[in-house]
Amino acid sequence: MPGVPEGMVVRRRTAARGWGGLLVLVLALGGCSGTGSAAPDARGAGDPLGTVRQSADLLAESGSSRARTAMRMASGGTEVTIRGEGVFDYARGLGELRVTLPPGPDDEGSGPEPVTEVFAPGELFMKNRGAGVPPDKWVRVEVVGVPDGNLVTGGATDPMTAFALLRGARSADDLGETRLGGEPVRHYRGVTDIAAAAEAAGPGPAREQLAAAVDGFARTEVPFDAYLDEAGAPRGVRHRFSLAQGVRVVEVTSTVTLFGFGVPVEVALPEPAEVYWGAVA
Repeated sequence: MPGVPEGMVVRRRTAARGWGGLLVLVLALGGCSGTGSAAPDARGAGDPLGTVRQSADLLAESGSSRARTAMRMASGGTEVTIRGEGVFDYARGLGELRVTLPPGPDDEGSGPEPVTEVFAPGELFMKNRGAGVPPDKWVRVEVVGVPDGNLVTGGATDPMTAFALLRGARSADDLGETRLGGEPVRHYRGVTDIAAAAEAAGPGPAREQLAAAVDGFARTEVPFDAYLDEAGAPRGVRHRFSLAQGVRVVEVTSTVTLFGFGVPVEVALPEPAEVYWGAVA
């Protein structure tokens, strides 16, 4: 794929005009899954911290699934929620979401058209994103060039990155059994650290992405709630980020729910001719 001209930056101010800049996407064009290791006995119910840290590796072993995402942002008394739904192939590190933005004051009916996002190791492709982009073109983003490592910028935290964050867990409490989507799961609550997660990730795009995110947040410590099955495999996770936006802090709650494991996943990366390399308003 051809490289992006040096220094080119794509900036996108979005999530429905009229939200007062609550969701400001600064996309640096320019690298989402990785490998880590944990002791085999870390899956035991008697070791909540080890079980939580191990979940990213078990996600890779699960093959594929459907996913629902929700991202709620709050700042200055204003709240906005962005929802997504799609499929992910964890073995290949590929996935696709259709992200629905809420309507703004100037929008009619149900609001803007959904944004299609395709995730690949180290990069994100988006269609229907940005004024001035032809409707049949994609915008490509190298996630290591995004100030928050694309943990929240794209309006969704992809499952691979969401659980990779748990490798940096500092604490975890086992809150017992509950149900998620009608299925029995075990609920864990604790705090993870973005910098520690980057250190725990294996060499590659995942480590680079998380390392890039360290300076994009007001705090690198991230409270979480994780929902794992009886074997410790991921079923859902919720992170609460504090995103630095100049002098303001935007509180972001990002939720990922997984279901439909083993579903066939057909995700094709855009061809070079389908990618738009110009500026995005």
